[in-house]
Amino acid sequence: MNQLRGPHGLFVDDDQTLYIADWGNHRIVEWKAGATCGRVVAGGNGLGSTADQLNHPPDVIVDKVRDCLFIADGGNNRVLRWSLRGATSGETIINEGGATFLTMDEQGFLFVTNWLGHEVKRWLPGETQGTVVAGGNGIGSRLNQLNCTRKVFVDRDRSVYVSDGYNNRVMKWVEGAKEGIVVAGGRGSGNSLSQLNFPEGVIVDQFGTVYVADRHNHRIMRWPKGATEGEILVGGIGAGSASNQLNQPIAYLQEILKDHPKYLQDLKEIDIGSRLDLCPNHFHLLHLLNMI
Repeated sequence: MNQLRGPHGLFVDDDQTLYIADWGNHRIVEWKAGATCGRVVAGGNGLGSTADQLNHPPDVIVDKVRDCLFIADGGNNRVLRWSLRGATSGETIINEGGATFLTMDEQGFLFVTNWLGHEVKRWLPGETQGTVVAGGNGIGSRLNQLNCTRKVFVDRDRSVYVSDGYNNRVMKWVEGAKEGIVVAGGRGSGNSLSQLNFPEGVIVDQFGTVYVADRHNHRIMRWPKGATEGEILVGGIGAGSASNQLNQPIAYLQEILKDHPKYLQDLKEIDIGSRLDLCPNHFHLLHLLNMI
């Protein structure tokens, strides 16, 4: 158990245990700090739609209070809750086509992006209908619309930041707002410092600085609050496997930097050859312990 196939979502627990959505193998893998191999904790029973199977899961997060996983089971159009206490199957809590990426705020509310509905919904425990907190006004590029929602981040003020894939921008939706604010990109698809090309993983620090995985530009960027241009932190010199390159980064920032904020200051000092890229064509972990 030392290989992955098209890993997407990533969650880092307090003890630096990794939970990886192993998309191409239809499973969730737990990887302890210091381990040389992982352990399947959900799925792993082949592609399927029964309660013990997954179908191309793009994301996973851990609920530490309830001691369970929440899994976006993309190919089955559902979100599962899967106990970490030895469970062999999951429970469907959301049946909704297009549910793709997940995050949870400090109150335990679940936020789910939906690429078919071009929206982000907030789900309270036990709810059967979520509340739209970003988008939900059809596909488009207006400030109240999204086009292929990707990763989502929620700050302590309950503002929602979402990567708006085909609009090549990151949007901020203040709680209760009817439209969003562009905080990165939004100037068409391109590779200049003012542009993004299908942004994915996003996180925001306490100063309002946005960090984004700029997927098709093969780079990680930092956008200070109010800036019209970003700064390249990693990559940006073409797709590749060299120590200074990335290849379609998806979720490099999403949980590592969220739970380990020291990397927001130290990102430039990280040995880029000792990292977990979470790129579609990277099927294994590279010197993982040197990263976390």
